[in-house]
Amino acid sequence: MAAAQVISAIIVIGALIWIAVNVLEAAKLRGLSLGFDFINDPAGFPISESVIPYDDSYTFGTAFLVGLLNTLKVSIVGILLATILGTIVGLARLSTNWLVNKIALAYIELHRNVPLLVLLFIWYFAIFNKLPPAKGSLELPGPIYLNQRGLYLSWPRLTETGGVFAISLLVGLIVAIIVWIYLRRLRERSGRSTYFAGVSFAVMLVSAVLGLALSAWQPLWIDIPVFEGFNFTGGLRLTPEFGALLVGLVMYTAAFIAEVVRAGIQAVNLGQMEAAKAVGLKPMQTLGLVIIPQAMRVIIPPLISQTLNLTKNSSLALAIGYADLFNVGRIMINQAGRAVPVFSMVMVTYLVLSLITSLILNIYNRKIQISERSS
Repeated sequence: MAAAQVISAIIVIGALIWIAVNVLEAAKLRGLSLGFDFINDPAGFPISESVIPYDDSYTFGTAFLVGLLNTLKVSIVGILLATILGTIVGLARLSTNWLVNKIALAYIELHRNVPLLVLLFIWYFAIFNKLPPAKGSLELPGPIYLNQRGLYLSWPRLTETGGVFAISLLVGLIVAIIVWIYLRRLRERSGRSTYFAGVSFAVMLVSAVLGLALSAWQPLWIDIPVFEGFNFTGGLRLTPEFGALLVGLVMYTAAFIAEVVRAGIQAVNLGQMEAAKAVGLKPMQTLGLVIIPQAMRVIIPPLISQTLNLTKNSSLALAIGYADLFNVGRIMINQAGRAVPVFSMVMVTYLVLSLITSLILNIYNRKIQISERSS
């Protein structure tokens, strides 16, 4: 058996080396460069949306970073919103109310049986592009303005002394998390109430008040969008491309997460619900304290797959013009003529993002599995 495994490993490694050598020789014969020296050359192309400062005089490396940050922005926000929406729809699917149950079922079946690309086209071309022009924007409380050029939000920004407030809040959050973990473990070991939630909240409150005092009680100012000339200035702008991609990804992925949540809850033994009722727990207490903690052992593994799918599905942004990692990579190939290096960078980046997401959720999954066994 050991000899067979060694021989198999040698064959696989030899095949990979043979493929690599042939690819390099073919690239050399065709005059294709596989180096990454172009990264420091000027990109020479604009990017419509950027988290960091960027113009066409910046390097290819900066352009790639802009695409990566745009992908992270839509992926992180999308995962959070899709998880929340999917949980709500999953609970609605289990509702005893006939109307709520059927609405949730219709939502799930619609999004599970329509391709994501079609949904993105509908959201972008049929909805976001049909909004009124900037001059006739839809005004919502906030103020918030919605038009063909995007969503303009009133947004808090730090004042000159706001940095002290932000640092104090961050330190308070870290300390609160440490206190939460320590006091909760102490309660599990001793069996006595440690009020870990209240103490952690108090730590956050004290750090926030201290930060306010150190920043002269003026840590923030509200940047309000104002219509000037032909467009809005100020505030925070979310482009139609980002909005359509985010809504499409969230609505689509939430349908699959809803089924994961429904299956996880139904996997919990009915006797657990009856026991919770017997000790006088209310329905919401039963759900939050008894059902959901046990259902998470079933929910987390398929939920990992859905979060990874959302991140990878963001590459469909190419179809609606959002400057994500894949879209920026395609433009870099056209500008630099380095298809193999750029595609390698894109592939490795998506792989790393997927592995990090999977690692985080797997750590949580192992923790709840161990917690269940120890009890």
